[in-house]
Amino acid sequence: MRMELIQPFINAADAVFAEALQAPTKIADLSMDEDTYRRKGVAALIAIKGDIEGRVILDLAPDVAMRVASQLAGEALPESEQVIRETVCELANMVIGNSVTLLNDQGFRFKVFPPEIHISEQGLGGSTDTEAMVLCIETPCGEIYLNIAMPLPPSPPRRAQRRQHARLILFT
Repeated sequence: MRMELIQPFINAADAVFAEALQAPTKIADLSMDEDTYRRKGVAALIAIKGDIEGRVILDLAPDVAMRVASQLAGEALPESEQVIRETVCELANMVIGNSVTLLNDQGFRFKVFPPEIHISEQGLGGSTDTEAMVLCIETPCGEIYLNIAMPLPPSPPRRAQRRQHARLILFT
């Protein structure tokens, strides 16, 4: 996985949550996953196409989304499914917006699709050439999960691998 593509999403998420919630955040858990993603709450999926291909999932438990919504509104809000979904999508838009700015500054060109809410019990699968970085961000409102999936870089053709191996043998 190319960290120069992943790091802007992590940095953007950390900055957005810290600023929006007016409190420090902490990346608590980081793992690589090749399996189907099983949501933990209400998840927003954002597809990316172009120089960068993949998807990003922002996932919050409903009670965490309500605490975030209340924090953003500056007052306690009555719980509703609509507020939960809108909060998850708004956070996803904020994280993706900041990420896009960072990646555009590096010269990447791509299209970001609007967030789609994923509430099905069925997992979100990738393909055999995709791996995902999954991280948990601890906030004062609770845990927020970010799943960033990008295709694996193509492996070099066998001929190129043999040439590289031959060069190593010649220079040792």
